[in-house]
Amino acid sequence: MKKIALFLACFTISLSYAQDINLESFASGFSNPVSIKHAGDDRLFVVERAGVIKILNANGTTNSTPFLDINDRVINFGGEQGLLALAFHPDYTTNGFFFVNYIDNSGDTVISRFTRSTTDTADPNSEVVLLNIAQPFSNHNGGDLHFGTDGYLYISLGDGGSGGDPGNRSQRLDTLLGKLLRLDVDVTQTQIDAGTTYLIPTDNPFVSNSTALDEIWANGLRNTWKFSFDRSTGDLWTADVGQQNIEEINKVAPSSTGGENYGWKCFEGNNVFSNVTGCSTITHEAPIAQYVHGSTSRCSITGGYVYRGSIQTGLVGLYFFADYCSGEIGVAEEVTPNNYNITFLGTFSAGGWSAFGEDVNGELFVTSIFNGTVYRIIDANLSVDEQTVSDVKMYPNPAKESLTFDLINTGNQIERINIYDIQGKLIQSQSDFDGQLITISTKSLTSGLYLVEISNPQGNSSIRKLIIE
Repeated sequence: MKKIALFLACFTISLSYAQDINLESFASGFSNPVSIKHAGDDRLFVVERAGVIKILNANGTTNSTPFLDINDRVINFGGEQGLLALAFHPDYTTNGFFFVNYIDNSGDTVISRFTRSTTDTADPNSEVVLLNIAQPFSNHNGGDLHFGTDGYLYISLGDGGSGGDPGNRSQRLDTLLGKLLRLDVDVTQTQIDAGTTYLIPTDNPFVSNSTALDEIWANGLRNTWKFSFDRSTGDLWTADVGQQNIEEINKVAPSSTGGENYGWKCFEGNNVFSNVTGCSTITHEAPIAQYVHGSTSRCSITGGYVYRGSIQTGLVGLYFFADYCSGEIGVAEEVTPNNYNITFLGTFSAGGWSAFGEDVNGELFVTSIFNGTVYRIIDANLSVDEQTVSDVKMYPNPAKESLTFDLINTGNQIERINIYDIQGKLIQSQSDFDGQLITISTKSLTSGLYLVEISNPQGNSSIRKLIIE
């Protein structure tokens, strides 16, 4: 009981001050993963750069049959090319529509819609192309997709590549490159048959500007590899990769009417980068936070999400990001209204952080393009794990009628499982287990928060939070 009491004391403190994380290996074996999304259920969909989307189940297993395989139409030269992003329609459960962003075999950006054929597979022949955008160079393809709270599809596109945006494409409104786009994709089959694959929202900011493209929502982006919406507030977060020394993070409230100019190539972060014609007259949307490369190996920001899950309580409200080269993962935290601090939580050995993912419950994951592993982000201050027990997987969480402990890939044994209520009272205890897949009943537990203590024969233990629905 002393250990549980100690944990509860630490738990209370961590709600206010904790910013330390651990990464728990959740699944491996992916080839160049670059995006993780959910479809409104407990599965994750992992996008592989070569043109394949795989289903990652809640228990950490991966379906042997891909959800979608369009390798034949996706360029495979690596780098910033390939299948880059995925977004499920808000009404996916009913209509089965999802959207992808990829670089085709000609080296150009394609934004397409596909349709689900079964629960676990999509029809590769159902493609409806919305946009085909010529790319002058092979880098800076941007490449993320999300639906906003307004139901519209947002698309990030890089400035077209090379270095220093030689065509000043990010500032020009006659090209989609270097922009954030906003489309109404709720079109009928009759409209598609007539050649209309998307509509322009009537309140897009440049619809009345005859010299601008109607699809544009914001401009002045260099290479927004990843962006996201805060599921709680609707805020739009973008992480824009810098040119020489500055990586920046931007945030816009859902009340925005669009038209923000994020500054590139006039600005890199808050610093002046170029005095090309027009730079002296722009209204620059300054980043809410930025960091410099300095003498470190930092080189490229990978944007993530604001944590809004219920399990890692000390992380709520923190915006997660990573640096691709240094292997660091960091957070941006609002310390006073509209004043943000950046904290690097540490350098993690896998490195090559290519994407964050958010599951249906708001729990966060991150993946490495180097080792093909998907990790769950854990609040280190909510754990007193010994290394020999921390590898045991516990799922589902939240749980209803049963709880499973998976030791298959750990080489561990479990001697006892204790479940305590949040006051530290022992509610349930079980021991004498055989096998490496242990399932216990939770039918007797009422809805709420519990603490689960897992002990092995060597006396090491792990204490974790459990939510019963």
